[in-house]
Parts: sequence; structure tokens; C-alpha cells
Amino acid sequence: MMQTRRQRTVLSAQSKPHLKRHVRLQFDPVRSAWAVLSPEKVFWPDEVSLDILRLCDGQHTVPQIIDELAGQYDAPRQDIAPDVEEFLQEWSDRFLVTL
Repeated sequence: MMQTRRQRTVLSAQSKPHLKRHVRLQFDPVRSAWAVLSPEKVFWPDEVSLDILRLCDGQHTVPQIIDELAGQYDAPRQDIAPDVEEFLQEWSDRFLVTL
């Protein structure tokens, strides 16, 4: 029996993350909250996660996303970079974001 293994994509500074084709952000007016919809799964991102996902447009590189969020939250870039990178890698590993 032949087995295929998916090779893990690793985040880099050149990565331009974007939501996978089958994933979308949608506002739920009943809950007054944004949801991330993927086949058979719904995620309810917190405010910071939502801000990261909104910048996953395939245009911003990871450093640009970090710079943008550092400005929005008036936070030191070096403090938020590890969290943003970990978030993006995790969502890539879950097949929700393409790096």
C-alpha cells in the first residue's frame, strides 16, 4: 500500500499568507462576531486573531503583517512577532492558511 505524506510548509519572512480557497471570514449578526468558516468547521477568532487573519490577503509578507499589528496595538515589534509567527504556522498546519 502506498502512503502519501503532506510536506509541512514552514513560515518564512517571504511568506505572503492568505486564507485557503475553502476558508472564509464571515460576520455572524446573531452572535455579533466574526467566524472563520471551513468545510465542517467553524472557528470563532478573538480580536487579535481576527486582525491577523484580515491581513492574510496574499499581499502582505509576514514582516509587513507584524509591522502593521505593532502599529495598530502600539506594541514593540519584537514582542508580538513570535505570537504572530506561531499563529500563522499553526493555522497553516491546520490547512486554513497558505503560506
